[in-house]
Amino acid sequence: MSPLKLPRTLRLDPSDTFVFAQAAEPGEWAVTGSFLFLDAEPDALSPKERAAFRSGFLGVASFGFSTLVVVSEATESERAEAVAALARHILDELGAPDPEAARAAAEEEIAVAASLCGPPVGTVIALARSLEAGALKERFRTLQRREAMPGADRLHAQARAFTFVETDDEPDESVDLVGLMGTGPR
Repeated sequence: MSPLKLPRTLRLDPSDTFVFAQAAEPGEWAVTGSFLFLDAEPDALSPKERAAFRSGFLGVASFGFSTLVVVSEATESERAEAVAALARHILDELGAPDPEAARAAAEEEIAVAASLCGPPVGTVIALARSLEAGALKERFRTLQRREAMPGADRLHAQARAFTFVETDDEPDESVDLVGLMGTGPR
């Protein structure tokens, strides 16, 4: 039997706390949260609501949003806790008719979230949500850590795009535009 996997919220930097009205806490179990936007008009949303609409996963404990999730192993009891937490929010904040309906909706959302976790544990997933021809569309992108190539130095093994180095040299701020064009006007 394969291990149970669910997405957990991931915060690589503090940007989610600025982008969303309420950011999910790092490490929460998560669902897509698209059910919150079924009747939404993206143009009528506030900027932070639009950000949640476009790219937010929903943390089931906080009911806050996260830009990224990571595929994680989960136990059956952790899954049950995630379902219960989401069902409470669906009942209390979204007005489900009764606890059974809230639980059924939460079970369905957790099942959808689990279906995203086919990639290996540790794979990061990003979401892009849009409204196209009146239908809500979700697109998922997976990001995996690059493995260092044999013989690569430490800097390249970390796969950084930029490195900042302090120097005492003064920059040369003059530019020869004609020289950059080649031989000049023709």
